[in-house]
Amino acid sequence: MPKKPAKLRPDMNEVAYRTMLAATGQGPKPTPPGEGEKNPEAVERGRRGGRIGGKVRAAKLTKARKAEIATRAANARHRKRS
Repeated sequence: MPKKPAKLRPDMNEVAYRTMLAATGQGPKPTPPGEGEKNPEAVERGRRGGRIGGKVRAAKLTKARKAEIATRAANARHRKRS
């Protein structure tokens, strides 16, 4: 006998029930997708690449482009205060 395919999404009633349990403290709080245990090796590789990438990008920028970026940042900060 063939197996049933796994459900892709829970039923609307299941979602409501789980939400009610989480809100009243009777059940586990749901974790948003993407938040969970991360692979430490992947985190380290990403961090290492990010640290290198910023220095390389800064070295490639011309003086005029750096000034343009700094001006835009200062204008954004000024708008935020007003």
